[in-house]
Amino acid sequence: MDEYVNFVYKVTKNFPKEELYSSVSQWRRATLSIILNYIEGYARRKSLVQLNFFETSYGSLKESKYLLYFSNKQKFLNNGDYGYGLKLAEEIGAMLWTEINALERSLK
Repeated sequence: MDEYVNFVYKVTKNFPKEELYSSVSQWRRATLSIILNYIEGYARRKSLVQLNFFETSYGSLKESKYLLYFSNKQKFLNNGDYGYGLKLAEEIGAMLWTEINALERSLK
């Protein structure tokens, strides 16, 4: 997750200045939300509370992935950066999905 956050901060430094308070700000917040909600959920002891934080983290990942796609379509990102960012996001998604499913099974 940390690698994805650093990737987003690095690539958004080169975005047009008029995007600073729109897509740049939103993408950075969404990306930080992924890792921060995961950390907070991991620190909780109750499975249901953990699940809530992990699901919020997963929702932020989906938001971030759309902004990755949008940024590529707007030509703010080159295809190489887009592919790398998508790979990182997919890895995070798989990890979160596994955690969420495991917690859901434990709550049944």
